Amino acid sequence: MMITENWGIVSYEAAWQRQTALFDQLIEAKLHEKPYTNRLIFCQHPHVYTLGKHGKTANMLLNENQLHALHAELFHVDRGGDITYHGPGQWVCYPILNLEDYNLGLKEYLHLLEEAIIRLCGQYGIEAGRVEGATGVWLGTGTPDERKICAMGVRSSHFVTMHGLAFNVNTDLRYFGYIHPCGFINKGVTSLAAELHRELPMEEVRDKLEKLIRNLLGETV
Repeated sequence: MMITENWGIVSYEAAWQRQTALFDQLIEAKLHEKPYTNRLIFCQHPHVYTLGKHGKTANMLLNENQLHALHAELFHVDRGGDITYHGPGQWVCYPILNLEDYNLGLKEYLHLLEEAIIRLCGQYGIEAGRVEGATGVWLGTGTPDERKICAMGVRSSHFVTMHGLAFNVNTDLRYFGYIHPCGFINKGVTSLAAELHRELPMEEVRDKLEKLIRNLLGETV
């Protein structure tokens, strides 16, 4: 069974705590063969930077006072990947899933999330793809103008997942200028709005993304 939850705009710290509790509950239920629920969680965060467990602090270009002046926070988190930004106008999706229910390994799962975003971009007439050695979804692949539209970072234990993806819809891209996004210093960042030169209805985009993820997982909407 899978349900979808929309947490709206929620602080990163609160969402992390809620995610972790659900993640721990699912693992506990799985290990003791008790009923559990798979979840697709969508939300947006106030301005925040998150640094993955193998990330480099040098990729954050601001000191604490500068962060405060931007009304932003920095969290060191327990996911893969380096540093990224979350903020209003960006859909964050946190799937809390037992991958064994979907016959997926972690690599196949990340590929599935990337595929959902690639297809979503295609629905808006944007060609997107993958870059070898870099997770997430990119535009302009293989050109000097490679730019990331969706970042990904996942934690997995007992084939149960948390964290997920961050898809730039109407995101203020200036905030990416204060970091080396995902550790890259020679690649750009973009959004649906930047590519299409117009703002997008956030709920429309979320609905499309939910359907794509569910379809790829073999779930009904």
